[in-house]
Amino acid sequence: MLNLTEQEELKYLEEIKERLARAISRMETRVREYSEELREKKQYIFENQSGMDEADHVASGQSIDRMVSTGESAVERRRKLLKLMQSPYFGRIDFKQAQEEREASIYIGLATFTDDAERVNYIFDWRAPISSLFYDFELGPATYQTLNRKFSGDILLKRQYKIRDGRMEFMIENSVSILDDVLQRELSKSADDKMKNIVATIQRDQNQIIRNETASVMIIQGVAGSGKTSIALHRIAFLLYRFRDTVKAKDILILSPNKVFADYISNVLPELGEEYIPETGMEELANELLENKFSFQTFFQQVAVLLEHPHPDFIERIRFKSSFEFLSQLNKYFIHLENNSFQPMDLKVAGVVVPFPFVVEKFRSWSRMPMGRRIPEVVKEVLQYIRNGANRKLSGGEKAKVWELMPRMFNIRSAFDVYKGFYSWIGKPEMFRMMHGMKLEFADVFPLIYCKIRLEGIQSYDHIKHLLVDEMQDYTPVQYAVLSRVFKCKKTILGDVNQPVNPYSASSAEGIEEVFPQGEIVKLFRSYRSTWEITQFSLRISPNENLIAMERHGEAPQVLGFGSADAEVEGIYQACLKFTGSENQSMGIICKTQQQAQQLFEKLKKKRSQNKEIKLHLLTPESTNFSSGIVITTVHLSKGLEFDEVLVPFVSDHNYKSDIDRRMLYIACTRAMHRLTLTYEKERSGFVNE
Repeated sequence: MLNLTEQEELKYLEEIKERLARAISRMETRVREYSEELREKKQYIFENQSGMDEADHVASGQSIDRMVSTGESAVERRRKLLKLMQSPYFGRIDFKQAQEEREASIYIGLATFTDDAERVNYIFDWRAPISSLFYDFELGPATYQTLNRKFSGDILLKRQYKIRDGRMEFMIENSVSILDDVLQRELSKSADDKMKNIVATIQRDQNQIIRNETASVMIIQGVAGSGKTSIALHRIAFLLYRFRDTVKAKDILILSPNKVFADYISNVLPELGEEYIPETGMEELANELLENKFSFQTFFQQVAVLLEHPHPDFIERIRFKSSFEFLSQLNKYFIHLENNSFQPMDLKVAGVVVPFPFVVEKFRSWSRMPMGRRIPEVVKEVLQYIRNGANRKLSGGEKAKVWELMPRMFNIRSAFDVYKGFYSWIGKPEMFRMMHGMKLEFADVFPLIYCKIRLEGIQSYDHIKHLLVDEMQDYTPVQYAVLSRVFKCKKTILGDVNQPVNPYSASSAEGIEEVFPQGEIVKLFRSYRSTWEITQFSLRISPNENLIAMERHGEAPQVLGFGSADAEVEGIYQACLKFTGSENQSMGIICKTQQQAQQLFEKLKKKRSQNKEIKLHLLTPESTNFSSGIVITTVHLSKGLEFDEVLVPFVSDHNYKSDIDRRMLYIACTRAMHRLTLTYEKERSGFVNE
């Protein structure tokens, strides 16, 4: 039996759906009208083009562009209304503003819904200033800020709803922990094949990060499962809403760790009503900046070498090039080049001698310009000096002589030669090693780009107005130095210092702040992804006293030992069968290396012939999409992903023994939401306690 409140809410929901249906119908009529009008306009131009002059053609083109733009806006509005019809709103607050007699009922959803005829706002966008009341306050005194003023009052009622396919599944009333109650329900669900939006469960501290519109560089350090990537994407959605007149989706760039992760997060912004955001990876960016002139090892390949063949010299080269001292020495090297790149020589043209100090002075006067690009500017000033001295125009041959002799005064070579020379200058030539086939080690890629920037300048990315950098701990100081010079825009940088896949080149929030001193650091300590039992198990592998685990309980992780390799594979196959018969949607089998993942995939594929229901997916560095079902992958490629179940195979004492192995094991375990299983042959790793 429904109580009066529930009856009233269900009645209101039906009213809103009716209003939405009428709005959708009006919008569909408008779309048809625009389409027909556009067709008629094009037909008219086609039939009358012979009698039209250039001005007529321009005017007609502009008219068509306006029609297309208006039609596209109508189509987009219809799409948002159809989405709202499925789930119009998720929250309500009744707010009584100070000095006002009546309270207002504010319903909050993914997008604004206004009845144009009545000029009434029935649903407020979750990003609207007044919607912040829902996230930041419980019942009682509350305030919110618009662009021009601050409003104070009292929240008299607070409700949260779950509406799916136009049906209300539940409603929660006035609880102080209202968001926590809904959050527990949401976290208990199965994982999807795409990251979901979290607008209904945004916590107060998360809301402060999302709505921060002043920080030029926001650095988010969050523990595993703290929702930092989701928060960053919702922050982008908020900025697109807040600055919608000046910032568009195409003006933002996401720097993601791999294509699978990019696919995994690709639904979030469209779900929030925003367009697709361009994304790229560090290797793609490096190729662009180096103009595809160099072949180099990828970050994935670098980590693979560290896991499979960790040679001390290779580790030392990575460690050295990942330090702030390395960046500092590179900067000192360029000061040295600036002061010592001259080869004094007489320059006599048209009877005029150009004194060498004059050339040096002019060179240094362009100090804000990359060294290689100063020479043409100095040549122009030298030519003017000679013209003044000769008191006449210079011939073509005389000008050519200056352009020929001037570059000889400066010992500025290619970026590659300068970079290679750096190691001789610091007395460590052994720190630079080319790989087989004249391939650069990954640790040399961004230092070389940095040298190129200092010498030649770099192509402009001024069209990017906001850069989002994920997995910040995997990038080095010199990489951040490159990003700071290439992207002058605002930035959101996020990651977890406890989850580096290469501990020899890891960065912390404080380290990143050294490159971006204007950065604002925020830290997230509450972990939402895993059950209490999985979180505590993971913390025994890699302790973090700051992590606050969510009080959501489930079954204890299992550690299963087997007497042989074949028996372990059979045990993994049985776990796959168990998963296939369960209600869970995703299972990650997370191996340490790509070779192990490939071999296990082949063995399970052979066994799968006994049961066609088992669907296996192998992720590789070339993979571009994420699938639900059983996914076999590596720790490196699983970063940022989450699964209902995780099985970590081969957790033996000889496979997981080094510091990098410990971190890999921690990352693998923290991908699990509801169930975690580890398997090993003979002797278990010392990182896994009894």
